[in-house]
Amino acid sequence: MASPKTPSTSTVPPTDPRPVDATECILQEITAVGRRLEAMDLKITDLSTASTSIRADIASFQDKVTDLDLRLTSVKHHLATLSERDSELQFLRAKITDLADSSQRDNVRFFGFPEHKECSDVRAFPRDLLPALTGLAFSPPLEFQRAHRISPLHRANMGKPHPIIACFL
Repeated sequence: MASPKTPSTSTVPPTDPRPVDATECILQEITAVGRRLEAMDLKITDLSTASTSIRADIASFQDKVTDLDLRLTSVKHHLATLSERDSELQFLRAKITDLADSSQRDNVRFFGFPEHKECSDVRAFPRDLLPALTGLAFSPPLEFQRAHRISPLHRANMGKPHPIIACFL
């Protein structure tokens, strides 16, 4: 007679491969998801670092823009000041030219009269000379505020007598 079969107490895994494969498959998927999460965590860390760097760059650029804005304001202020000063300078130059012209308007220059001909009173020389040259009698007599000889501008004029400048009153 055949002996009844008794269950074996051996340590052989069960013969149903499906539960083992499903567990391994789940474990592999969990491991793959873990790796992807680690990779994503590294990418997020890199993005966070890049974002921090970009924020620092933006802050630096904002500081530079603020500095440039202040400098531009300063340059505009200086330009306005220079423009005002230029206008004032042009006005003053015109005034100096007008004053020089008006102060010389009454001047008469006498050329070619020998040196020391006028003796000691240079103002008396043109006063006496003009009526003699023109043949006119001036009433009241000519009066000069000042009269003097001027020096030549160039050394070449050294042989010629210095001109006399006389300013009428």
